[in-house]
Amino acid sequence: MRATLILSTVGTALGGPIGGAIGAVLGRVVDSAVIGTPTRQGPRLTELAVSTSSYGQPVPRVFGTMRVPGAIIWATELVESSQTSGGKGQPKTTTYSYAISFAVALSSRPVAAIGRIWADGALLRGSAGDLKVGGTMRLHEGTGDDEVDPLIAADKGAQGCAFRDLAYIVFEDLELASFGNRIPALSFEVIAPDGTLDVIDLLENIPLAAGAGVPLTGLRGFADQGGSRADLLAHVAQVFPLTLGATATGLSLSPVEAREPIALPPPVVGRLDAENRAEPRVRRDASTREVPAALRYYDPARDYQPSLQRAPGVGGASGQIEFPGAFAAPDAQGRITALHRRALTARDNLEWRIAEPAAGIVPGAVVTRASHGDVWRVTSWEWHADGIDLGLERIARLPAGQSVADPGSGPPPLDDVPGELVLRYVELPWDGSGDPATPQRYAALSMGGTRSPIALSAVDGDALLPLGQVGRGDTVQGASLSPLAPSPSLLFEAEATLEISLASAGMQLQSVDMPALLGGANRLLLGEEVLQFRHAEPLGDARWRLTGLLRGRAGTEHHAAAGHAPGTAAILIDHRLVALPAQDHVEIAALPGVGSTGPVYAALVSAGVTQRPLPPVHPRAGLTEAGDPVWIWVRRTRGGWRWEDGVDMPLVEEREAYQVGLGPLEAPHALWEVSGPGFSLTQTQWADWRALHPAAVLWVRQIGARGLSHPVRLPTASSQETN
Repeated sequence: MRATLILSTVGTALGGPIGGAIGAVLGRVVDSAVIGTPTRQGPRLTELAVSTSSYGQPVPRVFGTMRVPGAIIWATELVESSQTSGGKGQPKTTTYSYAISFAVALSSRPVAAIGRIWADGALLRGSAGDLKVGGTMRLHEGTGDDEVDPLIAADKGAQGCAFRDLAYIVFEDLELASFGNRIPALSFEVIAPDGTLDVIDLLENIPLAAGAGVPLTGLRGFADQGGSRADLLAHVAQVFPLTLGATATGLSLSPVEAREPIALPPPVVGRLDAENRAEPRVRRDASTREVPAALRYYDPARDYQPSLQRAPGVGGASGQIEFPGAFAAPDAQGRITALHRRALTARDNLEWRIAEPAAGIVPGAVVTRASHGDVWRVTSWEWHADGIDLGLERIARLPAGQSVADPGSGPPPLDDVPGELVLRYVELPWDGSGDPATPQRYAALSMGGTRSPIALSAVDGDALLPLGQVGRGDTVQGASLSPLAPSPSLLFEAEATLEISLASAGMQLQSVDMPALLGGANRLLLGEEVLQFRHAEPLGDARWRLTGLLRGRAGTEHHAAAGHAPGTAAILIDHRLVALPAQDHVEIAALPGVGSTGPVYAALVSAGVTQRPLPPVHPRAGLTEAGDPVWIWVRRTRGGWRWEDGVDMPLVEEREAYQVGLGPLEAPHALWEVSGPGFSLTQTQWADWRALHPAAVLWVRQIGARGLSHPVRLPTASSQETN
């Protein structure tokens, strides 16, 4: 350890005890970085760590931009809340949710901002600064004058700590429903107020000579986990070779390749290795010193996952440097290329004797031979009666240019900014499941970019009555972009097309085959019409083209007959709709944990449609053998989405009954009630009514226990045939 002894002595002579400490640091670094002992391993990279809380856990000094786990330094107990949902005809369900407030220490030096935050591998905070779940966040930058956080002060009172000179973050009432009601595994993208990093940024409280500095070119971030500054310098010197010196004012540092070389004095004749000669000689180092061939680092392009770059033309795992800093892939590739070439050329050693000391030619100096133009670094000197023997190693001159490297790719975590909450409140025709007498009312909630539960409430005057919480708003809904023409709803319309825009680009639709379509798949509520589509074609930017339509499903033919204008609300009817209690609420509200600042309201659409019987179909007119007019029709059943050949559909209603009327629906001229799918008058009766009301229309509608179906027009007498 000759360098350590010599340089420690020189440091003490120049700077007293502080100089001695500088010399010791200098000597240890020269031993490993200049003289060339085996590569020091240093801190090893690990798969990304997450927040923990334990005594003695170091809080790193963060430089640049880096992903760190943090250490939990304060927390409250879990706060429980509950909501009960359910009503008439449905079981009551109590939903429990939990939140917690806690603080996480991030850096033992000041920071400027916080970027993304990961929780259980997914983003808790996006690049736009948005929290994906409910709660608030505050950053204490660690500048030394921070006050006690108000939440900590409220919890601890006079014992509350301000954690000055420690950068930390406080979460208040962070919702835990998305994390199994526990504090998730957290890691943070910490942004320190640094520009281009330099070695001197890492050396706090160490006297430095004027002009000292080693730019850490390409290094995006670094987290110092503690230890001596000598160990830190030795570790950084593996990746950024540097030259050190001790001066009266402090430690001098400079990059190995940065300085202009000094011309070597001519060699002198002397006794060297038992022979007299004046010419120096170059030797190839036969040592087995490991040559760095690969650099393992953290890559910001891959969310700071460990990555590896190799020197060109080098394979295998030998000579790998573990450096826990953040690089872009091209910078890491350029760095290991330079280190590999430098290590290979450093095997060329030059022995050179000068007669007396020359200005600037000391260990660490960069020199050149005037007759050759090559560049060398002084690694050692030895004084004796015949002169000063210098040991030198060759320095590689790297060609100019930018390295090209690919960081690789992987599935990035979703980082959607919380979108607008879209809420609709609808009642649907009975689908054949459950109680046909219970209104099937649903909330359609859509809100992208959040994992926070959404609270639903019924509006009762000026009060909001809780209906429970929804885990996420993922109902597929949007609005039509094109008009949809009226339809008689009689046949499958293979060429019919509808373009819609969905509420979020992440929403998807799919095509189905004809058996699935006839089985009830791909049901869409457009306005108040239920239709089905066979083909779904994405057009980009959340726009879709739907082709092959079955119109007027579940008794909504009258809405299909009216058509739809652009901008009509569209909701996919599937399991993502939120079933609501059967109470007679005409308006509901939704309040998300993030994003919107207030509740979103929606009024009930299609009230009573669940219990409304379906209008009859296939009306016909005829004559009895006696010549009396007769009208017949086919009964339909609520919940009957498929036509079953040869099977009589169940009645569903309490009794089979129909209302036949003549004239206006609101004030008919005549009204009859029948108990079967047919109606007849005598010739005389029909003639009298036609004489009194020649333009009046005859219609029929089914009578249900809780309402009447929409009317169906019966054919006129002129179209009657013998039955």
